[in-house]
Amino acid sequence: MTNFEIIKHAIEEVEKKSWGVTQQFLGIHELIYEDNKPKIAHIDQDAPDGTAIVYFPVKDEKFYLVIYIKTIPDIDISWVGTEAGHSVYFKATSDNLDFIQLASLTTLKPTGGWSKGDMKKYGNSTYSFSCIELMPNPEPDEFEDKLNKLLDFLEKDTDGIRKLVNVAHGQIQVASIFHNGNTMLGGFHLNKHLLSRLNALEVEINFDLYAEGRLFK
Repeated sequence: MTNFEIIKHAIEEVEKKSWGVTQQFLGIHELIYEDNKPKIAHIDQDAPDGTAIVYFPVKDEKFYLVIYIKTIPDIDISWVGTEAGHSVYFKATSDNLDFIQLASLTTLKPTGGWSKGDMKKYGNSTYSFSCIELMPNPEPDEFEDKLNKLLDFLEKDTDGIRKLVNVAHGQIQVASIFHNGNTMLGGFHLNKHLLSRLNALEVEINFDLYAEGRLFK
Protein backbone atom coordinates (compact mmCIF):
# COMPACT_ATOMS: atom_id res chain seq x y z
CA MET A 1 0.00 0.00 0.00
CA THR A 2 1.47 3.37 -1.02
CA ASN A 3 1.67 6.45 1.18
CA PHE A 4 -0.32 8.32 -1.47
CA GLU A 5 -3.36 6.07 -0.97
CA ILE A 6 -3.05 6.21 2.84
CA ILE A 7 -2.74 10.00 2.83
CA LYS A 8 -5.68 10.32 0.42
CA HIS A 9 -8.02 8.37 2.72
CA ALA A 10 -6.82 10.19 5.87
CA ILE A 11 -7.27 13.66 4.37
CA GLU A 12 -10.69 12.72 3.01
CA GLU A 13 -11.77 11.87 6.56
CA VAL A 14 -10.50 15.22 7.86
CA GLU A 15 -12.38 17.05 5.12
CA LYS A 16 -15.64 15.03 5.22
CA LYS A 17 -15.68 14.27 8.99
CA SER A 18 -17.50 10.97 8.54
CA TRP A 19 -16.56 9.76 12.04
CA GLY A 20 -18.12 11.36 15.10
CA VAL A 21 -14.71 11.65 16.78
CA THR A 22 -13.43 13.69 13.84
CA GLN A 23 -16.46 15.98 14.07
CA GLN A 24 -16.06 16.43 17.82
CA PHE A 25 -12.33 17.05 17.75
CA LEU A 26 -12.36 19.49 14.83
CA GLY A 27 -15.23 21.29 16.51
CA ILE A 28 -12.87 22.39 19.29
CA HIS A 29 -9.39 22.29 17.69
CA GLU A 30 -7.78 23.21 14.38
CA LEU A 31 -5.20 21.26 12.42
CA ILE A 32 -2.10 22.82 10.88
CA TYR A 33 -2.37 23.36 7.12
CA GLU A 34 0.28 23.59 4.40
CA ASP A 35 -0.60 24.42 0.77
CA ASN A 36 -4.30 24.27 1.72
CA LYS A 37 -4.00 20.66 2.92
CA PRO A 38 -3.78 19.39 6.53
CA LYS A 39 -0.16 18.78 7.42
CA ILE A 40 0.88 15.20 8.20
CA ALA A 41 3.55 14.83 10.86
CA HIS A 42 4.16 11.08 10.54
CA ILE A 43 2.79 7.86 9.03
CA ASP A 44 3.41 4.78 11.19
CA GLN A 45 3.30 1.51 9.26
CA ASP A 46 4.98 -0.75 11.85
CA ALA A 47 1.83 -2.64 12.89
CA PRO A 48 2.01 -6.36 11.99
CA ASP A 49 -1.64 -6.36 10.88
CA GLY A 50 -0.94 -3.75 8.21
CA THR A 51 -2.69 -0.87 9.98
CA ALA A 52 -1.24 2.55 9.15
CA ILE A 53 -1.52 5.40 11.66
CA VAL A 54 -1.56 8.93 10.25
CA TYR A 55 -0.60 11.74 12.65
CA PHE A 56 -2.01 15.24 12.10
CA PRO A 57 -0.42 18.01 14.23
CA VAL A 58 -2.86 20.30 16.05
CA LYS A 59 -2.55 24.08 15.98
CA ASP A 60 -0.97 25.46 19.18
CA GLU A 61 -0.92 22.00 20.81
CA LYS A 62 1.55 19.12 21.20
CA PHE A 63 -0.86 16.19 20.83
CA TYR A 64 -2.17 14.75 17.57
CA LEU A 65 -5.32 13.78 15.76
CA VAL A 66 -4.67 10.22 14.53
CA ILE A 67 -6.47 8.23 11.87
CA TYR A 68 -6.02 4.46 11.78
CA ILE A 69 -6.24 3.01 8.28
CA LYS A 70 -6.64 -0.71 7.59
CA THR A 71 -4.66 -1.65 4.48
CA ILE A 72 -5.30 -5.43 4.33
CA PRO A 73 -7.17 -6.78 2.41
CA ASP A 74 -8.72 -3.43 1.40
CA ILE A 75 -7.92 0.10 2.47
CA ASP A 76 -10.44 1.60 4.89
CA ILE A 77 -10.50 3.74 8.04
CA SER A 78 -10.77 1.59 11.16
CA TRP A 79 -10.57 4.21 13.91
CA VAL A 80 -10.09 7.91 14.67
CA GLY A 81 -8.67 9.21 17.94
CA THR A 82 -5.95 11.31 19.53
CA GLU A 83 -2.39 10.45 20.50
CA ALA A 84 -0.35 12.22 23.12
CA GLY A 85 2.86 13.94 22.19
CA HIS A 86 5.44 11.61 23.75
CA SER A 87 9.08 12.49 24.38
CA VAL A 88 10.96 9.32 25.38
CA TYR A 89 14.70 9.65 25.86
CA PHE A 90 17.69 8.69 27.99
CA LYS A 91 19.17 11.47 30.09
CA ALA A 92 22.33 11.51 32.22
CA THR A 93 23.40 14.44 34.42
CA SER A 94 26.45 15.30 36.50
CA ASP A 95 27.67 18.10 38.77
CA ASN A 96 31.31 17.12 38.19
CA LEU A 97 31.68 15.86 34.60
CA ASP A 98 31.26 18.09 31.53
CA PHE A 99 29.40 17.19 28.33
CA ILE A 100 32.47 15.69 26.62
CA GLN A 101 33.31 13.56 29.65
CA LEU A 102 29.74 12.28 29.88
CA ALA A 103 29.67 11.51 26.16
CA SER A 104 32.96 9.59 26.44
CA LEU A 105 31.29 7.02 28.71
CA THR A 106 29.27 5.61 25.80
CA THR A 107 29.88 4.82 22.14
CA LEU A 108 26.40 6.18 21.34
CA LYS A 109 26.20 9.67 19.88
CA PRO A 110 24.26 12.14 22.06
CA THR A 111 21.39 13.99 20.40
CA GLY A 112 21.56 16.88 22.86
CA GLY A 113 23.07 18.18 26.07
CA TRP A 114 25.27 20.82 27.64
CA SER A 115 28.11 21.41 30.11
CA LYS A 116 27.80 22.94 33.55
CA GLY A 117 28.28 26.69 33.17
CA ASP A 118 27.00 26.89 29.57
CA MET A 119 24.47 29.63 28.85
CA LYS A 120 20.87 28.47 28.63
CA LYS A 121 19.16 28.92 25.28
CA TYR A 122 16.48 31.08 26.84
CA GLY A 123 17.07 33.53 29.65
CA ASN A 124 20.22 35.12 31.00
CA SER A 125 21.46 32.27 33.17
CA THR A 126 23.79 29.26 33.05
CA TYR A 127 23.27 25.54 33.64
CA SER A 128 24.11 24.33 37.16
CA PHE A 129 24.86 20.77 35.97
CA SER A 130 26.02 18.94 32.84
CA CYS A 131 23.75 16.71 30.76
CA ILE A 132 23.66 14.43 27.75
CA GLU A 133 20.47 13.20 26.05
CA LEU A 134 19.85 10.28 23.70
CA MET A 135 16.60 10.51 21.72
CA PRO A 136 16.72 8.33 18.58
CA ASN A 137 12.99 8.59 17.81
CA PRO A 138 11.78 12.23 18.00
CA GLU A 139 8.89 11.84 15.53
CA PRO A 140 5.28 11.26 16.66
CA ASP A 141 4.67 7.68 17.73
CA GLU A 142 2.90 5.55 20.32
CA PHE A 143 4.58 5.35 23.73
CA GLU A 144 5.34 1.62 23.54
CA ASP A 145 6.92 2.01 20.10
CA LYS A 146 9.03 4.93 21.27
CA LEU A 147 10.25 3.02 24.32
CA ASN A 148 11.06 -0.08 22.27
CA LYS A 149 13.01 1.99 19.74
CA LEU A 150 14.90 3.78 22.50
CA LEU A 151 15.83 0.45 24.12
CA ASP A 152 16.94 -0.92 20.72
CA PHE A 153 19.29 2.06 20.53
CA LEU A 154 20.58 1.88 24.12
CA GLU A 155 21.25 -1.86 23.86
CA LYS A 156 23.87 -1.15 21.20
CA ASP A 157 26.10 -0.11 24.12
CA THR A 158 24.80 -1.78 27.27
CA ASP A 159 28.07 -1.30 29.18
CA GLY A 160 28.20 2.40 28.38
CA ILE A 161 24.60 2.98 29.46
CA ARG A 162 25.26 1.16 32.74
CA LYS A 163 28.25 3.46 33.31
CA LEU A 164 26.06 6.51 32.76
CA VAL A 165 23.42 5.07 35.09
CA ASN A 166 25.92 4.48 37.88
CA VAL A 167 28.20 7.50 37.37
CA ALA A 168 25.82 10.17 36.14
CA HIS A 169 22.30 9.40 37.39
CA GLY A 170 21.25 8.12 33.95
CA GLN A 171 17.56 7.36 33.52
CA ILE A 172 14.86 7.16 30.86
CA GLN A 173 12.67 10.24 30.85
CA VAL A 174 9.10 10.25 29.52
CA ALA A 175 7.13 13.46 29.02
CA SER A 176 3.63 12.97 27.59
CA ILE A 177 1.12 15.67 26.70
CA PHE A 178 -2.41 14.24 26.35
CA HIS A 179 -5.53 15.83 24.95
CA ASN A 180 -7.85 16.46 27.88
CA GLY A 181 -10.99 15.88 25.83
CA ASN A 182 -13.10 14.09 28.43
CA THR A 183 -10.67 13.83 31.41
CA MET A 184 -9.93 10.16 30.52
CA LEU A 185 -6.29 10.30 29.50
CA GLY A 186 -5.47 6.60 29.26
CA GLY A 187 -2.14 5.26 30.44
CA PHE A 188 0.94 3.16 29.74
CA HIS A 189 1.54 -0.57 29.62
CA LEU A 190 4.95 -2.00 30.45
CA ASN A 191 4.87 -5.70 29.61
CA LYS A 192 7.28 -8.20 31.15
CA HIS A 193 9.55 -8.06 28.09
CA LEU A 194 9.97 -4.29 28.43
CA LEU A 195 10.56 -4.59 32.17
CA SER A 196 13.19 -7.24 31.54
CA ARG A 197 15.01 -5.01 29.08
CA LEU A 198 14.94 -2.08 31.50
CA ASN A 199 16.27 -4.31 34.26
CA ALA A 200 19.12 -5.57 32.06
CA LEU A 201 20.24 -1.98 31.51
CA GLU A 202 19.81 -1.24 35.27
CA VAL A 203 17.92 1.91 34.26
CA GLU A 204 15.03 3.68 35.94
CA ILE A 205 12.15 5.31 34.07
CA ASN A 206 10.51 8.57 35.10
CA PHE A 207 7.12 9.85 33.87
CA ASP A 208 5.88 13.45 33.56
CA LEU A 209 2.24 13.62 32.39
CA TYR A 210 0.37 16.69 31.18
CA ALA A 211 -3.24 17.29 30.06
CA GLU A 212 -3.87 20.16 27.67
CA GLY A 213 -6.38 21.34 25.08
CA ARG A 214 -10.13 21.93 25.10
CA LEU A 215 -12.81 19.62 26.44
CA PHE A 216 -15.23 17.97 24.04
CA LYS A 217 -18.57 19.76 23.83
